[in-house]
Amino acid sequence: MTAEPFQISRPLPRPSPFSRPFWEAAKRHELLIQRCPKCRTHIFYPRYNCTECGARDLEWVKASGKGTIYTYTVARRPTHPAFADRVPYIIAIVELEEGPRLTTNIVDCDPDSVRIGTPVEVAFEDVNEEVSLPVFRPA
Repeated sequence: MTAEPFQISRPLPRPSPFSRPFWEAAKRHELLIQRCPKCRTHIFYPRYNCTECGARDLEWVKASGKGTIYTYTVARRPTHPAFADRVPYIIAIVELEEGPRLTTNIVDCDPDSVRIGTPVEVAFEDVNEEVSLPVFRPA
């Protein structure tokens, strides 16, 4: 009798009351970010207050899904045991057209071809029936 290989669970988001709309939209393959209706500032990550004017009545709006690579690194060793089969992979901060920056992965490209300033567009990785993660690929 052979033992089943040990499976390491991938770390997944745990939505809070403030981030839940973001994760629910991601399941639908939509990228939502917050916007302040008073000063029109787009905000990410989900917050209580506007980072510019302090207003508390932030709204959720659909983002364009387009941006550029602000900075990145290529993980040639796994950053977590569950990612061992993915190396090398690209961890990046993407600056959205709307202004906010978010940490993500760049997919569908050779890690050695990635450059700061590369235009990217959102895609979604369906991890399971409950979670889809926004990732980006070259536009």
